[in-house]
Amino acid sequence: MHWFTVVFFIALALAIAGRLWLSGRHIRYIAANRETVPAAFSGRISLAAHQKAADYTTVKTRLGTVETLAAALLLLVLTLGGGLQLLSDACERAFEVGSYAHGIALIVSVALISSAIDLPFSLYRTFVIEVRFGFNRMSLALFLADLAKFTALGALLGIPLVLLVLWLMAKMGGMWWLYVWLAWMAFNLLVVTIYPTLIAPIFNRFSPLENPDLRARIESLLARCGFRARGLFVMDNSRRSSHGNAYFSGFGAAKRIVLFDTLISRLEPQEIEAVLAHELGHFSRHHVWKRMALACGTSLAFLALLGGLIGQEWFYTALGVRSQSTAMALVLFFMVAPAFTFLLQPLASLYSRLHEFEADAYAASHAPARDLARALVKLYQDNAATLTPDPVHSAFYDSHPPAMQRIARLQTYQA
Repeated sequence: MHWFTVVFFIALALAIAGRLWLSGRHIRYIAANRETVPAAFSGRISLAAHQKAADYTTVKTRLGTVETLAAALLLLVLTLGGGLQLLSDACERAFEVGSYAHGIALIVSVALISSAIDLPFSLYRTFVIEVRFGFNRMSLALFLADLAKFTALGALLGIPLVLLVLWLMAKMGGMWWLYVWLAWMAFNLLVVTIYPTLIAPIFNRFSPLENPDLRARIESLLARCGFRARGLFVMDNSRRSSHGNAYFSGFGAAKRIVLFDTLISRLEPQEIEAVLAHELGHFSRHHVWKRMALACGTSLAFLALLGGLIGQEWFYTALGVRSQSTAMALVLFFMVAPAFTFLLQPLASLYSRLHEFEADAYAASHAPARDLARALVKLYQDNAATLTPDPVHSAFYDSHPPAMQRIARLQTYQA
């Protein structure tokens, strides 16, 4: 057995064991605190709502453990089990070995297999868990329509990108990874630019915000913050779910503010203003650009690493593959990389939580902190977000601070 095979086994085993251990901790911690509403939320969230959030989180976490095991099994089947080699051999019967068509066929085949494995989990999550807890409003027909649209969009955007990447890898010599990185950055900027006007409307309807009082309140907030947006829109999220949210999209003068219709129906105008002030905080503190810079640096490092591995025969044979090609190198690398990067997850989560605290502080300086606190409490209840996550699990995974920490911090701004 090759040394890298052993390293891969160990990394994957540790990642799986770590995820399962964290999930077990999370479930036990939630169960231990299920019967009592935290004192900070007493009188604002009922015991029934607290227990619903605990049960909802537990069920989702258990499904996540099954997904973890299924993903690990698929990874082992495709690599050491010889699955990728079988796919490559099958593609060779239709396309010339080493051709762009062969590489695209291999990558698309892996993507389709992965999607097929994920589909039952998505169906169960949507039509069992979300229905059980009263969140789902999506019909099977709408689910299938979304799936067809997503698949078509993925093919329309993804296949040309794969072709470009394979061409750059074949033509740009030893520094191909730098050119691929530049192409990847350009592609991401393109998608971010066209998403608000060309991609998002494929899945949802967006209508101008008609409530004059709410519009005036939001426009006043934007003026105070020195923020310009192309429009204020309401998205018909209620067609799919009762969960509520709000977000900004686009760059520069093309920025748009989008409110879920479910959010408008649940929050008071001053609470919506406070939520948007939080989102404005992300722009004011340049969080979007900072996260993009981090993603750019990370992707560059990964591609440079792949540039050093692509010519190493052991990289392929140690992972159960005989055929060496640019497409196979891409598939192998990005399939096995998560096993080695698992321990970086808490750093990314911490970075995100720091940004959330900064955005809350910004919101508290442009809108009453008590309004944001009230809005968050309502969202925690409406979205059945647990108030008592396991601290270790939360530190590892959560992009937002735990409810008690966040509300406590906001209360200091009210003093």
